[in-house]
Amino acid sequence: MAAIHLLILSLLTLTLTPKPILSLPLHKIPNFDPDIALLGDAEIVDAGSSVHLTRPTPSSSGLLLNAKPFAFLQPTSFSTDFSFSSDGVALVLAPADLLQRFPAESNSPFGIPRGSKLFAVEFDASTHDVVSVRVSNVSSPLNLALTNGVKGKVQAWVDYVASAKRLEVRLTETGASRPYNPLISFPIDLSKMWKGEEVLVGISSSSGNSKQISSVYSWRFRVRSVPNWMHSQPVDPMQYSDEGGEQKKEHKGSSCPLTVVCGLMLGMACGALVAFIAFFLWTIAVNRHNGIPLEYLKHPVGFGYEKVSVVVEK
Repeated sequence: MAAIHLLILSLLTLTLTPKPILSLPLHKIPNFDPDIALLGDAEIVDAGSSVHLTRPTPSSSGLLLNAKPFAFLQPTSFSTDFSFSSDGVALVLAPADLLQRFPAESNSPFGIPRGSKLFAVEFDASTHDVVSVRVSNVSSPLNLALTNGVKGKVQAWVDYVASAKRLEVRLTETGASRPYNPLISFPIDLSKMWKGEEVLVGISSSSGNSKQISSVYSWRFRVRSVPNWMHSQPVDPMQYSDEGGEQKKEHKGSSCPLTVVCGLMLGMACGALVAFIAFFLWTIAVNRHNGIPLEYLKHPVGFGYEKVSVVVEK
């Protein structure tokens, strides 16, 4: 136990630096993916049960980052879910060089350097019982009322479906089931936006002039890629159509002898059937003429019967 406490203490000390921390001990935290990095003011608290993104000081910013970059080269979809409590966090997609440039100046959004290509799903609490959700530079804010206020834990799901080129955002209080209908759903092509560039995904927060603490209690992130060869439509359908036509022609030419043989066999079968029917009709006609002679019918035959009595003896 002393070794574990010492390890957690060393992690908390290292997070004071702006350099990323690729912390292998996070394998032991069940609510987080193992390969994550803590940047800026982000730190592990409560014996590893949660992560504070900001500290109770002005101009504090922190980032919980998935350290595995990925690209939208193939039809790539992703799904993520996380629980948090704060006045404002964002799920961000940023270039892979974000590791070397975070945190930025204090007034930058979510601690991301200005001028960076950024895609973010923002969760902001403007009042004590409403969370506002919007996608940066894409959608208008949509509000969700919470019964326990923003001080309680909130659960979010963000799904990008590459085949439909659609992003869906769901939000509810922690403990409730995943909503069937998304709060936000709109078309967007992230592969066109990033054009094969490697990106990193993370959860970020910045306190600005306040002293708020943004906390994350769980986070899972999954990427799904579908190879191009699994798609049903070929790259050049006309090419496959032409090849199919040539194959049909070759097949037609090679099947000519077989067609002749089949024709001969069918003709022979039809001839045998006609011969059998003719023979059958001839047999019926012959049997009709070879019946009983008329002279045998000139002398009628008499039939008689004797009375039969049944006697029952008593």
